[in-house]
Amino acid sequence: MSGVDTGTSPEHSARASLQISVGQFPAIEDKAANLAAVRELAARAAAAGSRVLILPEMAMYHRVLASVTEGVAAAEDLDGPFATEVLRLSREHGLFIAAGMSKRVPGVVDADRALNILLLVDRGEIVAEYEKIHLYDAFAVKESDSITPGDALPPVLDIDGVRVGFAICYDLRFPELFRLLIDQGAEVLAISAAWARGVVKEDHWLALLRARAIENTAYVFASDEVSVKSVGRSVIFDPLGLQLGDAGEQELALITATVEPERIAAVRSTLPSLRNRRVAVEARVHPLPPAD
Repeated sequence: MSGVDTGTSPEHSARASLQISVGQFPAIEDKAANLAAVRELAARAAAAGSRVLILPEMAMYHRVLASVTEGVAAAEDLDGPFATEVLRLSREHGLFIAAGMSKRVPGVVDADRALNILLLVDRGEIVAEYEKIHLYDAFAVKESDSITPGDALPPVLDIDGVRVGFAICYDLRFPELFRLLIDQGAEVLAISAAWARGVVKEDHWLALLRARAIENTAYVFASDEVSVKSVGRSVIFDPLGLQLGDAGEQELALITATVEPERIAAVRSTLPSLRNRRVAVEARVHPLPPAD
């Protein structure tokens, strides 16, 4: 799997740095345009010397004007055009790529909902996928009308000796999920999002991302779409919450930072909040409550 280990073994003895890029672009209903942006960002990330590229939640297709039915119909399988091209780019550039996509529910014909997944590939191989468990049924939006929630916790993957945990958008509002990623050894938290615009929403996005970095003494790399529906502001924070990059509202942007294991160790030595914890988090996904 080209340097990626999905196990939970102790940290590797080699503690090399890891350069990660975060891509931002205005994902829309035009899949070809979205793929063109993904190609450009992959080329830029490789040229910058990055090993990892984090892309937005709806990188394949974002329903801006289409109906719910049209949005569900746009979902693809893992052997479809989007995943196939992401795999090709990953192989061509030697990148680990995390890209959001809408996936068909396996074995269901004419499904009325799809799966919102984060596709995780490395050097041309699918190494994992995460089905979003927290659906955005908030702020007068009901994502569960078109998306089936996942029921498995997101993965923590070892990428060249650095452990990276993944999450999608609305997951950000549930700090217990990130504690579970930390309990699996995560040193980097990678979030792929389509964070909706609205009153105070941009403030929430930045405040929650910084909080996840500070409370977990971990790097945070967050990719967001920028559009009439999403705020942009893809950002990177270090383990003390210091901001290392901000894409603002640029329509096609790449920000990059290097994860330094020595920095993580130094911060966790000075601020040993993870060792000081006295309340454990239960590692399971609870069933959904009954519909209203």
